[in-house]
Amino acid sequence: MSSGPLSSRVQALCGECGPRLAGSTQAAVVDISRRLSEPLRVAIAGRLKSGKSTLVNSLIGRRVAPTEVGECTRLVTQFRYGTTDRIDVVRRDGSRASLPLDESGMIPQKLGVPRDEVAFVDVTLTSDRLEDLTVVDTPGLSSTNSSISDEARRFLFNEAPIDDDIDDDSAGALSGAEAIVYVFTQSVREDDLQALKSFQSMSSKLSSNPINSLGLFNKVDKLAGTGDPWPVAEPLATKQGEVLRRVVSDVVPVIGLLAETTEAGRLTAADCEALRTIASMSDTERQVLLASVDLFIARDCAVSKAQRERLLRLLDIYGVSFAVAQFVANPKLATGELVKQLFLASGFPRARSTLERAFRWRTDAIKAGWALTSLEKIASHAERPADRELLRDAVERVLQQPEYHRLRMLDVAQQVTTGSVALPEEMENELTRLALSDDPHWILGMSGATVEQLAKAALEAATRWRAFAVAGASPAQARIAHVVHRGFFLLSQQVRKSQPA
Repeated sequence: MSSGPLSSRVQALCGECGPRLAGSTQAAVVDISRRLSEPLRVAIAGRLKSGKSTLVNSLIGRRVAPTEVGECTRLVTQFRYGTTDRIDVVRRDGSRASLPLDESGMIPQKLGVPRDEVAFVDVTLTSDRLEDLTVVDTPGLSSTNSSISDEARRFLFNEAPIDDDIDDDSAGALSGAEAIVYVFTQSVREDDLQALKSFQSMSSKLSSNPINSLGLFNKVDKLAGTGDPWPVAEPLATKQGEVLRRVVSDVVPVIGLLAETTEAGRLTAADCEALRTIASMSDTERQVLLASVDLFIARDCAVSKAQRERLLRLLDIYGVSFAVAQFVANPKLATGELVKQLFLASGFPRARSTLERAFRWRTDAIKAGWALTSLEKIASHAERPADRELLRDAVERVLQQPEYHRLRMLDVAQQVTTGSVALPEEMENELTRLALSDDPHWILGMSGATVEQLAKAALEAATRWRAFAVAGASPAQARIAHVVHRGFFLLSQQVRKSQPA
């Protein structure tokens, strides 16, 4: 993964200073530079049977993580890019036992290492989806089995095995997840909130932001039987977002099974022909067959029972009904087009774009902020006075650059999104968008606007925040407003610079 502009500058700083430093100080700076080049680490968390592993497979684009409860689903599993497909079972003492994927391309249910000796499972895959994203599948933070919860917390909250000679803060940043996707079904419970708040408090140790969390409202197809779930799912997701607004940046409704089936390429031509055959039945026969899972399996039909059972495993009853409806509307529909329609019906495109917009951009600022904080700590512990002076001067030069105002934006966004400083909801939303992205169209809510319109709107926003700072704001609100004012002013400059000469 290529580093973003902020972290690239910090990497350059490390490269400039590293050779001039001594001993352990030099080694610590080299470690920081290495970490800045690594992909964003996103943890998938939630209750058992919430569909976490199904969504992991959707993100990876391959069906690798077991979705049935077993030995593997009770362990933390990390998926990252590699030149070969490989599984390493990492023991608590740091040693590794390697094994291949099973014949179906998945992690074997039996790992060959006693569970109490396993720290986590490290999976490398040739999937291009993982070139700039490391995915961590967790066993379930709110499980009634405390040992499962402890394993997830140990990995997520910076207790994974790491070199002994690295300071505590650096070790935490090197091992911890930088963002979390919390998966839930039906409704959020109190222990869901507690799990997210735990991640929030721990992630702040990485100079991260509590808005580095996304909620996925999974299995929304269960809300309406075989009918269209989205009229119910969308308002429910909005309500859940209101409950979780202090711990996640957004709540996105999804049908994880449809996402996995389409993203992992599991639907075959034979599956589509079976669906087409069902679509060719009379309206009455088809409606009865699709009325429930039991009827779909038990009724006599031109499609074999084994094939119908496979369709349910791939799509469940809503997905089958949706696919059949596509064939009823267009009997000649191609397999590829059906897959596209199912993917859109899964809601996963929105989840993926939210990850792109929120997490991937913010990773640059998160890592840059963490790295600068770590460099300051390394400087304070450096044995040689010359090393301390060299690092502090270098950090100060970087912080004086206008681009690093983004780090201050993340800091004030943290204060507001946690409720430490209250702002009117409209202003909080505006601040959050500015902190989450560098896309002026999205920040300003002006899709398709011209450069001149965007620049004008950014300046108007800057003026509003300045007026708020000097008239009517509390001291704490005023400090935040001044930061946001400068953020919008810099955004207007950025927009104008993007205009072709």
